[in-house]
Amino acid sequence: MNFNGKVLKYGDNVDTDVIIPARYLNTIDKKELATHCMEDIDKDFVNKVAPGDIMVAGYNFGCGSSREHAPIVIKESGVSLVIAKSFARIFYRNAINIGLAILECPEAAEEIAEGDIVEADLDAGVIYNRTTGKQYATQPFPEFIQQIITNGGLVESIRKGAIK
Repeated sequence: MNFNGKVLKYGDNVDTDVIIPARYLNTIDKKELATHCMEDIDKDFVNKVAPGDIMVAGYNFGCGSSREHAPIVIKESGVSLVIAKSFARIFYRNAINIGLAILECPEAAEEIAEGDIVEADLDAGVIYNRTTGKQYATQPFPEFIQQIITNGGLVESIRKGAIK
């Protein structure tokens, strides 16, 4: 499972209310919700993000409420992978459930900069910063989590018979 993209970087304690402000939760349209992703912390996010981009953040990413909307809008905006120093537990589980690849790697999250080009090989457990040439070791994704992400989430994996 490989990812390659330009980095959008954020700090510590980015909560779900910043990822998708509650004032927009009156719609179930994922594309509409994604137009408001990160707007309270980065007004230009929706203009900067491109399909395949990689979000990098600090500690406790996705803290706050347990809303599944947060990883949904990140994924729907085009972000393929989120690398952080750490994730809030409920965000971590919600991200896997909806098929958003996430990876904890404190060293990479600290050193990778906004705009860097990053490649991640989740089978091998390696993150490559193509801009700086630096490489980071991380835990490879277990096969069952890779299947969930590849299939577009837990529900889709079950629907396709990939997970029973």
